Amino acid sequence: MPALSLEVNGRKVSGEVPPHMLLVDFLRTQLGHSGTHVGCDTSQCGACVVHIDGNSVKSCTVLALQTQGTKVTTIEGLSSGADLHPLQAAFRETHALQCGFCTPGMIMSAADLLSKNPDPSEAEIRSWLKGNICRCTGYNNIVKAVQVAAGQMRQSAAA
Repeated sequence: MPALSLEVNGRKVSGEVPPHMLLVDFLRTQLGHSGTHVGCDTSQCGACVVHIDGNSVKSCTVLALQTQGTKVTTIEGLSSGADLHPLQAAFRETHALQCGFCTPGMIMSAADLLSKNPDPSEAEIRSWLKGNICRCTGYNNIVKAVQVAAGQMRQSAAA
């Protein structure tokens, strides 16, 4: 089996993986990062979104071996210890989740948006998240959570 070496959530990892193994499966089964969800098996739902070198990617569309030498961040790596990332805190505060299954992918997608555009409009947020499906909430509180987190992140950056 081919060898794989990359950084996941700031930690160097390596191992042998089958050539056909998807990144989502590598993260879940070999590294135990169960926050990256498999929701649809068709790359439609976005529950598996992670960051590869700072860009959001559906990890069910990437072979693990394609990430050789990259930096991958999962939902587990977004927070700093016990301190939630502003998006995680805003999702909790605004009740932007119900079952929580889509939440990691939504947060990872939104984090990528806010890294590129710290003050997105509602329309920009909705457009950015169109690749993420939530079957429970209706999206209004999800958009509100992104707006709240964006405001908090701008305030923190200005301080």
